[in-house]
This record gives sequence, structure tokens and C-alpha cells, in this order.
Amino acid sequence: MGRDNGGVTSAFGVYVHIPFCSTRCDYCAFATWTDRHHLQDAYLAALRADIERADLPPVTTVFVGGGTPTLVDGDALASVLSAIPTVDGAEVTIECNPDDVTVDLFRTYRAAGVNRVSIGVQSMVPHVLASLGRTHVPANVHRAVEAVRAADIPTFNLDLIYGAAGESLDDWLTTLDAAISLQPPHVSAYALTIEAGTPLAAEPQRHPDDDDLADKYEAADRALTAAGLANYEVSNWARQGHECRHNILYWRQGDYRGFGSAAHSHAAGRRWWNVRTPERYIAAVEGDESTEAAGETLDDETRRIEGLQLAIRMRDGVPAGALDQADLEELNGLVESDGTRVRLTRTGRLLANEVSLRLR
Repeated sequence: MGRDNGGVTSAFGVYVHIPFCSTRCDYCAFATWTDRHHLQDAYLAALRADIERADLPPVTTVFVGGGTPTLVDGDALASVLSAIPTVDGAEVTIECNPDDVTVDLFRTYRAAGVNRVSIGVQSMVPHVLASLGRTHVPANVHRAVEAVRAADIPTFNLDLIYGAAGESLDDWLTTLDAAISLQPPHVSAYALTIEAGTPLAAEPQRHPDDDDLADKYEAADRALTAAGLANYEVSNWARQGHECRHNILYWRQGDYRGFGSAAHSHAAGRRWWNVRTPERYIAAVEGDESTEAAGETLDDETRRIEGLQLAIRMRDGVPAGALDQADLEELNGLVESDGTRVRLTRTGRLLANEVSLRLR
């Protein structure tokens, strides 16, 4: 995949956005479309051209997200990946819909350098999947995991969501048990969030309850930890060596370049994002114009505080001096300190945003 740059390099990520979906989930606010499939060929060609003209540094992690990357032609997506100049051992992840995957598709990905897939499971209970607007059935999750292993893809993630309307604690425990039975090396478990402008936002009777979310988070942490997956970021658990390096790059404020409609980039404190629609993205690339829609540059102090707010969510926490003694005492039970580092407790992870406001 791509050209090998070799040697010791700084972490640098590439995100590739695939904006096509067969259906749109009620909770989704991402830049995705269900009626633009006729643009797929032109869009993938634009992605490759945009990557080729970017003069990228050696790339250590790649993440293909969406949308639904598994909806587009596997060979065409492999061609896009081949344009990315990855180093030896780069982590290359593709998000996958359980309905779409086959062993042959995963073998195509594997031949293109993909060594990690993230499977959108969300729930293993049919009525909860229906509540979320998901179309797959739990049996397809089992089939997808079997395909990962048959294609010899080294690692994978199961993506879960808790807090859907009508999901009981027992339903969530059923999902956790079913996920753990698949022996995943990595699990992400996210509380259902309400995004402005989504169908879910307009139906308050379907909004999650904070106490219910807290109970389900604690249940997830107990079950996943007992299964040998360690929490390394508030919403992420992994076996040793299977942590998502691409997401860690984000959480450590690393540099990355986003390709595709609405994709974000970051370099040394400057953030920018691309035009939102696939039509505008294709037109910009074909016209040899910038795909950037807007951007911002963070001052040093804002970037420093943001770095602490990201770091407190991770297993290693923040330097002890990031919280003064009065705050440490007031946050007793939410944080713990060994005199050198301050870390969130399990209860503190539920209130990470409140802790973040105290960081200095």
C-alpha cells in the first residue's frame, strides 16, 4: 500500500471520508447522503487525485470512515488507499457495516494494506437496533467477525451504542455478553447523544436518561474489564497492543490530513475542514482548487488547555499540577492522584467534562 518511507517518523494520520449510506440513522449528524450513489465513481477518483496532489509526509495511521465505506467498490477504495504513502507497520482501519461485508471484500482490503476494521454493531438486540434505525441483524455481526478472521485481518473493533429508547439494562447486558463472546480485541461503547438537526433531536420522548446511561456505562466497564479489555479512553477498551493508534493521535493533538467532503485536518494548532457536499468536493478537485471550506488557528493557551481536556480522558491522565489541591479535594471520588499524575476514576469518567473544566 503506497510507498514505504521507512525510518523513524513522527505520527501523522490520514482520514478518508466516504459520505454514502443506504439509510440514515435517526441519531446521525455526520455529512452523509442516501441519494448520491451515482457520484461514487467520481468521488473515489477525486479522493485519489486529492491525495496524490497533497505531498503527504510518511503516514503512520489511516482511518476510512463515513458514511458507509463498505458500500463503495472494494477495488476502487483499495486504489484510493494505494495513493497514501504509509510507513511499514502503519495502522489502516476501515469502518464496516455488518450487512455489507464478505470474506472476499475483506481480502481485497487486506491486500490493500488494511489491518484493522471497525464493525458498526451498536446493539445485539433486534428491537434496540430498530429503535436506532439500524438495518442489520445480530447474525450479520457474527458473520462479519468470521469474515475478519477468514481474511486474516489482524485486529478489529466492535462499535456499540447504549441509551436507545426502549433499551433496558438487561438488553444492554445482552449486547455486552454477545459482543464479548466474539472475543474482540477492542470495543468502543458510546452513550447515545442528541445532535441538533437530527430526527432524534425532535423527539424528546426518545432522549436518553442520564442515570440510565451511567448505569449502562458502569455495566460496560465491569463486563469489558472482566473480559480482559482495559479502559484506555473514556469510551474505549482494548487488549494490550490493540488500542486504536489513529484515535490516540487525535487525542494527543497530533497532525493529520482529512480527505473527502467535510473531512477535518490539523497541523500545529491550525484546524480546517473541507466543503460539505460530495458534489462540491468533486468539483474542487477536478478544478484543481482548494477543498477547504473554513478553518481556525488556536492560540498556545487554548491549545494547551484543550490538550489537558483530551488527556484527562485517557488512561495516563494529566500531570498532577493540572489540578490544584482544592480541586483535588473537591473532586474526591472522581479523580485519583499518585502525586505525579491525576487520572479519572470510573465514576469520574461519567463526569469527565465537569472535571475538564477545572484543569489549568
